[in-house]
Amino acid sequence: MDVTGEPEPALEPEAQVEHGLGPWEGEWPDDPRYDPELLEHGDRRNVVDEFRYWRMDAIVAHLDERRHPFHVAIENWQHDLNIGSIVRSANAFLAAEVHIIGKRRWNRRGAMVTDRYQHVRHHEDVATFVAWATDAGLPVIAVDNVEGSVPVDRAELPERCVLLFGQEGPGLSDEAVASASGVVEITQYGSTRSLNASAAAAVVMYEWCRRWVAQP
Repeated sequence: MDVTGEPEPALEPEAQVEHGLGPWEGEWPDDPRYDPELLEHGDRRNVVDEFRYWRMDAIVAHLDERRHPFHVAIENWQHDLNIGSIVRSANAFLAAEVHIIGKRRWNRRGAMVTDRYQHVRHHEDVATFVAWATDAGLPVIAVDNVEGSVPVDRAELPERCVLLFGQEGPGLSDEAVASASGVVEITQYGSTRSLNASAAAAVVMYEWCRRWVAQP
């Protein structure tokens, strides 16, 4: 029933949209990057058309030649369901690597299989992660709306860095914030205290790409 007390109209069933491409038409390409099984049966994977019919390892090798020099790190103490979506965004913005801090297991559903094309590394705790970042010469930029954070559009975002995100709700741990060389936040204009963790990650990754990736 709607607010007037009248019965709501029945919803039409959504049309089933089939993405991707069907079987290859014509003579097959003589290129080792192509997968014979995909050529024969079609490619419905979640990849851009440039990579249709390519083998997965060929796609990863191609991306590895072009990855951007920023990394993404996520604290995972409470099995945050946003991690999969953050991995998907990291793939979309071509991050060098994703780092999971804390629990090794994470919900991959939100990644929409993009984790197969994205390098993911695990660190047992913040100290282990910080030691890795220090050895790699990568400054850690924490993302959280805590006291002293700088709006990301006015903050320094080094070309080579790790963008560190916290969990939905509690945000970053005190230890993680203390380990960072800078803390940034996203300027908001409404009443909510914070953005969804995966949405915030996508905004900051986009801001990094806006500054450092040459546009066509």
